[in-house]
Order: sequence, then structure tokens, then C-alpha cells
Amino acid sequence: MSAAVLVSLRVAASPARAFEVFTREIGSWWKSHPLFPLSRAGDGALRFDPAGPGGRLVTRFDDGEEWEIGPVRCWLPGKRLAFGWRLPSFRAEQATEVEVRFEAVGAETRVTVEHRGWDTIPQQHVARHGFELMLFQRRLGEHWRGLLGHMAERVGPPPACGRG
Repeated sequence: MSAAVLVSLRVAASPARAFEVFTREIGSWWKSHPLFPLSRAGDGALRFDPAGPGGRLVTRFDDGEEWEIGPVRCWLPGKRLAFGWRLPSFRAEQATEVEVRFEAVGAETRVTVEHRGWDTIPQQHVARHGFELMLFQRRLGEHWRGLLGHMAERVGPPPACGRG
């Protein structure tokens, strides 16, 4: 898996808190995007089940349907998270992977999302909307940036500025 979307955002929290909000509160900050829904019914409510090593990212819809997006591959609280990312429309050999890193930068944390493997999904696949890879990745990067912004809002307000 070589082609990747890479997005970083600083949040006003420790790496441990940022990791907690990303993993335990994903269902509250995740927002569906019209170009990138997980299914025709939208995205449902995401959660890690169970939370921790050996878990999986799943989504549940209002009608009770639930399906796995991907298995957790790495769970290092406050440091790193990696999980598989598969849509129901992917063939068995098609998959992407999301890696999230949490790095302390002063009183903040840089949260970096790397979503790789989209070069294995054909341009004509419904998930790519016929977009050439670079354009698709640019749009997906915008979506991830928006998602990290929603996550940052859940973490809390930014630190106060000025002299104190």
C-alpha cells in the first residue's frame, strides 16, 4: 500500500486525551460526507468494539444492522492506532488502512492520520467516484481534516492566548 492521504492537526490536549477522544468518542465526532459515505444509508454510528488490541472498528445503523469496517492492527494509547478500512462494496482483495499518530507538541498534541492503500482501489470503483487518484486523495484529505476538526472540538477549547 503506497498511495496515502496524510493530514495533521494540533489539538488542545495531551496525547492520552486525544487518543481517548479519537477512540472512545468516535461515534460523537464522526460526520458522514456526501462523497465518502460508508454505505448508501450513510455512516451509522462508529465505535471500536471492543476498544483495545484485538478489537475492530464497526458501524451500527438505526435499523440495527452492524458491520465491521476493519480490525484494529495497533493500539498504543497516546501514541499510535492502526486499523483496516474496508467498505461493503470492496472485493475480498481490496482494503485500505488508517494509521493515527499522537505526538506531544508543547501543551498540544499533533494528531496525524495516514489513510493508505487507495491505489489498490480502481478509479472506476464506486468509492472513488471515477476520480483520478490525486484528485480523490485531495478530496479525502479534506474530509479527514474536517473529521479531525470535529474531534478537536470534542477535546475541548484551545489554550488561552496572551500574557498571563
